Amino acid sequence: MSQIAINTSQNVNINFNIASVGERMLAFIIDLLIKVAYAIIALYIFFNILDLGYVLNGLDYWSQMAIYIAITFPIYVYPVVLESLMEGQTPGKKAMKIRVVKIDGYQASFGDYMIRWVFRLIDTSFAGVIGLVSMIISKNNQRLGDIASGTAVISLKNSINISHTILENIQENYLPTFPQVIALSDNDMRIIKDNYQKALKIDDRQIINRLSDKIKNILKLEIDPTKMTERQFINIIIKDYNYYTGKDN
Repeated sequence: MSQIAINTSQNVNINFNIASVGERMLAFIIDLLIKVAYAIIALYIFFNILDLGYVLNGLDYWSQMAIYIAITFPIYVYPVVLESLMEGQTPGKKAMKIRVVKIDGYQASFGDYMIRWVFRLIDTSFAGVIGLVSMIISKNNQRLGDIASGTAVISLKNSINISHTILENIQENYLPTFPQVIALSDNDMRIIKDNYQKALKIDDRQIINRLSDKIKNILKLEIDPTKMTERQFINIIIKDYNYYTGKDN
């Protein structure tokens, strides 16, 4: 599986697996099934439950088309809206554990998702052949929309070269505290977590304090000891690192 090194705003390279063409196609199919299901339900409600079919009979062709477009409008904006709300994912991408990210390391913006959405019109032309060919021949499996917006789709499944010792369970609604943790490397985090867990087992407060001081010094952080203990601080650092580097939990 190919990889991509994303250079973060702190000039730190983080390696990710590139989502395969197969994963992206399956995600597309899942999203397509959701959109088809919505269209069937929406039209059924309009014609059968609300019994508004008679409204169309007295309208001209273009007015009828306008009503159909209004009913199915969520289908058209489905990708750009959900990727914006779900931070680079749609239900299909979430099911396949893949995500849209900026190659330059910054969080993709609504404008980036909009560019991808506009180019989708080209990528899906000729039964999707244009987008498929672009993903096959491009370096990072990028369709034209990805290339234009400077994004790529990565896999979140058990990432590359990452020891399970640095993984930490975090909730989906977890809110990070220290974005500076991105300056740490995977090896730094292994050392931090290994030493922290060993210190906890024997209740070695001296090691915990020294470890905490070292992290604060590296990340240039000042923490009010009355608001956060050393153990709470290290726990948050570990979870924040998992959050920002997109480790699969």
